[in-house]
Amino acid sequence: MEQSIIFLELVGTVAFAISGAITALGADLDLFGVIALGVVTATGGGVFRDIVLGSFPPEAFVNPMYVAVAAATSLIVFLVVYIGVHTKSEKDAKTLKRLLLIMDSAGLAMFTVMGVNTAFHTAPDNAFLCVFAGVLTGVGGGLVRDILVTSLPYIFTRHIYAIASIIGGMICTWLMQAGMKTPAIWGGAAVILIIRLLSAHYHWKLPKVSDKTGKHH
Repeated sequence: MEQSIIFLELVGTVAFAISGAITALGADLDLFGVIALGVVTATGGGVFRDIVLGSFPPEAFVNPMYVAVAAATSLIVFLVVYIGVHTKSEKDAKTLKRLLLIMDSAGLAMFTVMGVNTAFHTAPDNAFLCVFAGVLTGVGGGLVRDILVTSLPYIFTRHIYAIASIIGGMICTWLMQAGMKTPAIWGGAAVILIIRLLSAHYHWKLPKVSDKTGKHH
């Protein structure tokens, strides 16, 4: 199971790094900006989680593997786009947008269950803390990413996002407390990914005042 945990952490790191790099490219940042935003997106949620759980220094600063993987992934994204993808063309822009959705959803799923798993080792009987840590790990990096490019955070504007993380985090926590760790990890991640992709495809969203009044307040 420990190897599966490391694998999922690396998958989540790569997914969120790609998401951060694509966002940086859309904001017209230079090479350093692309790498920096990729690293922040991939490690930010984990840093917030470790601070909440009282783990100092945060894992991202203790084990440089995750920062290195995120930086390398962001560099590759930059080079691929710089060499062969024309972000101004409608086709390539749609491809990047679709990739952003998939990678961001995958990162959210992987990091949410990893956050739950980390908190569970600290306080297995505290379901609220486990879910909170999972959601914070899942959405934290993306929140910082969006703030840095002066964009309204993804979790407040997109189709079902944080809600997917909460649902998956609750399922993961309950299964872990029932002694089913492996189903908890894979099942929680699958639920989050499915909800995110379905909500994007069918345009599910939470109600807003503007939906009823036709005006923004």
